[in-house]
Amino acid sequence: MAAEQKDGRPGKQSGKESQPLIIAKTPAEEQRLKLERLMRNPDKPAPVPERPKEWAPRAPPEFVRDVMGSSAGAGSGEFHVYRHLRRREYQRQDFLDRLSEKQKLDLDYLEKVKENQKAAEERTAKRRKKREKMKQKKLMAKKAKLESKKDGDSEEEASSSEQEKEEEEEQEAEDDAEVPSFVMGRR
Repeated sequence: MAAEQKDGRPGKQSGKESQPLIIAKTPAEEQRLKLERLMRNPDKPAPVPERPKEWAPRAPPEFVRDVMGSSAGAGSGEFHVYRHLRRREYQRQDFLDRLSEKQKLDLDYLEKVKENQKAAEERTAKRRKKREKMKQKKLMAKKAKLESKKDGDSEEEASSSEQEKEEEEEQEAEDDAEVPSFVMGRR
């Protein structure tokens, strides 16, 4: 026997009340309804459509059996066959043109990436050299400072001005280090 609902009507018996039919009036409302339906049962996997395959033209035939020539005697139906063949060939040529253009753009992009990486390496090498130079200057200044302390305290005024110069140079080096060394979109 069929199960009866609480109100006596035949049908499936369920613990939940049936949802009223709601018709979406706007795309946003439609999307909201779909999300609500998905969220009613979060354990159920959501359908995710696969990405459509890229269109590719049919390969040209290796052997053409009914070759249409320019001689008289072609019927009125042959025009449509010719028209379809011509359209298909134009589509194939357009596809090949787009494919070659895409490959060219990909190669240009890879070349641009290599150029950017090379430029970034050059900038990094230049900054590395500058940092090494700054380290050498600091070491020389420290040595000179130690020697001046040994010689006497009379040269303290000169060393304080040297320290100020070193601090300024350090600040400049830090400012240079903050600039990004590799930017893709820069032209």
